[in-house]
This record gives sequence, C-alpha cells and structure tokens, in this order.
Amino acid sequence: MTFFKIGLFTFGGGYAMLPLIQREIVDHHQWATEEEVLDYYSIGQSTPGIIAINTATFIGYKKGKLPGAIIATLGMVTPSLIIITIIAAFLSEYRENIYIQKALMGIRGCVVALIAISIIRMSKKAIVDKWTIILSLAGFLLLLVLKVSAAIIVLAGILLGIMITYLKRRKKHGSSL
Repeated sequence: MTFFKIGLFTFGGGYAMLPLIQREIVDHHQWATEEEVLDYYSIGQSTPGIIAINTATFIGYKKGKLPGAIIATLGMVTPSLIIITIIAAFLSEYRENIYIQKALMGIRGCVVALIAISIIRMSKKAIVDKWTIILSLAGFLLLLVLKVSAAIIVLAGILLGIMITYLKRRKKHGSSL
C-alpha cells in the first residue's frame, strides 16, 4: 500500500518520486537507512528501468524477498498505469483546452522542484570527499557539455570508484594489496 500511495500521489516520473520514497521508507516506516536508499537509487539508476520502480523493487525484496519485490513493484506501477490510461483516453480530445495547458504547465514547474529536492538530499549523502566531488562535477560536465551517454558515465563511475577504493586501501595498508 505504501508504494501504491507513492505511485498515486507523485507526479513527474521516477525522479519526482524520490522525495516521497525517502520520507516513507526512511522516515515513516524505517525500512531502510538514508545510505541504503541512496545505494538503491544508485543501483536503480545504473540498471534498466525507472529509478523509482527499481528502488521499490529493491526495498520490496529486502522486506519480503521475491513476493515483496513483486508486490512493491506492482504497487508502484499500478496507479500510473490507471492514470495514464485515463489521461490517454481524454488528452488528445482536450489538448487544446487552455485549462489543460495551464494545468500541465503548473505540473511541470512542480516536477522541477521535486527533482531539485531529490538532488539536494542525495548530494548531502553522496558527496563525502574530494573524489566524490570530482566525480560528480565530471559527470555533470560530461552530461551537460559533451552530451556523453549517462550509461557510459555510470560505468565510468563504477570503474573509477573501484579504482579509487583500491588505491586508498593500498595506500593505507602499504603496497601489499
């Protein structure tokens, strides 16, 4: 029911759902810590599919194994499926309506705010040292300026994260690694 509620009351896609997922999963139910949810977001973004649905699947699996994953995923997608089916049936007929256009404009503005909140919250937990600052800025610039594929940036982040961790451990424990 929690994921059904998130899916029902969050507009704007996967990223816009992240603040509500955070509040429900971490603050309200304590099903995961902020760090775990950030890890779920990272993995969810690195795998095919919508980040919010992937995150719901991970949390469902954590709480109830395969049945939990299936129920959480269905809970997240069912409201969207119902709503989008209804909208699709009527949108083409009413698309030119000024009230519909203004409503969509308002929704877009709110979605930007929801995504910005997610970015701020995630950055507080994810950017913890000089390396994460460098990787975040590099990824941002590669996406924005050079239009590099997000998949390539995520894969590069994985490889660089492993390499940096290896080098840190090697430095800490001497060259025996």
